[in-house]
Amino acid sequence: MKRIGTLVLGLLFLLMGQLAFAQGKVQLKESGRSAGSVSSIDLNGITYVDVQATARKLGARVELFATSKQAKITSKGFFAILTGSLDEIIVNGKHVRISGPVEIRGGKLMAPVEVFLLPAFQLAINKLVEFRNATLIIERRFTVELTETVLEPQDNLLVFEAQKDFKFTAEQTSAHTVTVTLKNAVIKRDAYERLRTAYISSIEVRQTRADVQLRVILGDKGKAWSFTQEGRQFVFRVGATKAAPVLPAKNPVITAPAAPVITADEPAQLVPSVTDEEEETSADEEPAPQPQEEPEPAAQPQPQTPAQETAEEDDDEFEEMVLSGSHTPVDPAPTAPVTPQTQAPVIKAEPHPLAIKAHKKIRIVVDPGHGGKDPGAVRGKYREKDWNLAVGKELARLLEKGGFEVKITRNTDVFIALSERSRIANNFKADLFVSVHVNSTKDSKANGFQVYFRSEKATDREAAATAALENEAMQYEEVHYNFVDALLQSMAKNEYINESSKLAGYVKNSVYQQSGIGIAVAQKNAIRQANFYVLKGVQSPAILVEMGFISSPKDRAKLAQSSVQKKMAQGIYNGIVDYSKKEGWMK
Repeated sequence: MKRIGTLVLGLLFLLMGQLAFAQGKVQLKESGRSAGSVSSIDLNGITYVDVQATARKLGARVELFATSKQAKITSKGFFAILTGSLDEIIVNGKHVRISGPVEIRGGKLMAPVEVFLLPAFQLAINKLVEFRNATLIIERRFTVELTETVLEPQDNLLVFEAQKDFKFTAEQTSAHTVTVTLKNAVIKRDAYERLRTAYISSIEVRQTRADVQLRVILGDKGKAWSFTQEGRQFVFRVGATKAAPVLPAKNPVITAPAAPVITADEPAQLVPSVTDEEEETSADEEPAPQPQEEPEPAAQPQPQTPAQETAEEDDDEFEEMVLSGSHTPVDPAPTAPVTPQTQAPVIKAEPHPLAIKAHKKIRIVVDPGHGGKDPGAVRGKYREKDWNLAVGKELARLLEKGGFEVKITRNTDVFIALSERSRIANNFKADLFVSVHVNSTKDSKANGFQVYFRSEKATDREAAATAALENEAMQYEEVHYNFVDALLQSMAKNEYINESSKLAGYVKNSVYQQSGIGIAVAQKNAIRQANFYVLKGVQSPAILVEMGFISSPKDRAKLAQSSVQKKMAQGIYNGIVDYSKKEGWMK
């Protein structure tokens, strides 16, 4: 009996687990047509969808970050950060509570479907999105809709409902064709239909760049037509003789002062049906096509374990990481689910540090590594600290000339503790932090430019060795270097890691493209990550540049030249500018 009881209890728990977590698909329908499906799970009564697949299908850009278990969704005027195990997201710099924590299942980041129903997201993708019957319904952000086709023995009617008044033109372009144009309007759906009646052979409604065009092919008895506006209702009528359009009683025409009517016997004209105020707002209004963004250079956090494999590249050319493992969901704070039809509640007013800057100029800290009693790597008469200072000062000069607000941690041969360098950056409220160094190793064959961003774990043994080399500067500090590492414990600071990886990508590409340097830049492994103390406490995107290897005779001969040092500074500067432009910080 005890065994039977245990078996029953086990089956009960299994059944409860299946009820709490069911896998499936959410369908997508756009303008009434199937747009495929995305993976979904039902978890505790909440429908979750694959963040990456859903964002792409809805026309947004998405990046996945394995290091911080995050996704970044961007579109025109929209910036959102989702983090595994958290039941809130950052939307345009504000924290927004969602009905359940973001989950990681089967290598995919899954989020409650309500994320894609947020008004800010719908506005950014220029579409209306609803979720009904396990289906995401996607429509244009329309201002007019063909709502009814009335086929009566005496005439045929096409009824349009509008959300505001429009100017329009109507003309008979041939013996059997009438064309109506609604100015600065957006139709809900394009449509083509063969009615094959005595009055109308076929109709076509389509969206042009800025207008809605109705094209009607008249039937054999379609001798008299008119296009009438009454209130916010537009009616196209075709009959054998002239008559006012009369709708069935179940859907009466809105009572309003009648606007001018264009008929087959009158010349086409513009009907001044909008107010001055509405005309000002609608004249420049266009249903702009979905924005296509330019590709970015390849850069992304490197995998931490063999299970974190590189996913296919997105349009932005950043390598996306396949998430592995799963988070134990945190207990969400008791809160009501976000209602899709209303703005999600904002629980914090503080802006996200990467989304909104409080100062006008972009602030950048340039950090020439080592200095004073800390020479850095040494080979013969050459000392790393001297090359770092020369390139750092030139980079600071270029940045100031380019309109940035710049602070350099040292502009002379002095020693500065690693902790003090990050403190300088934070007190300056830096937007970016760039530390300049030269690499060294026992292997004289090792060479080439590299750029690092911080992570708890190194990309590989070589990256770990590089970090250990640069961290040796701690031995010159008179006080023990010890401050709280909050970088991986804060959602905002996790985002610094992601942005640091992007900045590293731009700098790597720009140095690669800069002529006159002569130092190799490996496209596949020039971007690394490791635990650099100098980057540890910086509260902004931060990178550490290794300009080359002083231990390499080839790199050493190049970096000893002042002309190459200036070219190196120029390449780093170009990368910073490219990143700043892409982030919308500068034009």
